[in-house]
Amino acid sequence: MKKDDSYDRGRAMRLEMFGEPGVATLDKTDDFNEPLQDLVTRMCFGDVWSRPELDRKTRSMLTIALLIGQSRPDQLKNHINGALANGVTKDEIREILLHATIYVGLPAGSDSWRHAREALQAAGAY
Repeated sequence: MKKDDSYDRGRAMRLEMFGEPGVATLDKTDDFNEPLQDLVTRMCFGDVWSRPELDRKTRSMLTIALLIGQSRPDQLKNHINGALANGVTKDEIREILLHATIYVGLPAGSDSWRHAREALQAAGAY
């Protein structure tokens, strides 16, 4: 990976939000998954998440809602951890789940409640 400001910002943000596990994947990249990790680090965290127009807490809340709608449990759990680091509370996560469930439907919403509880319990925030 060619390192630059965008990469450095993205790596730092991944570390702040997700701790060492958030950057461990970067340290273990190989020739197959390196393009994906570079894309996520630069574009997702180094460029988009770093924009000043929305704070990290707001971005975390939006990301949780979107992941509920997409029924992405692994990413939801990961981003709940990041959201906690970004100041989102358990009560706010509950309200996001409730609100999203109405709009995305009961199957995706109901599963997300279970996955969110698991993530909150694992983080000691339940």
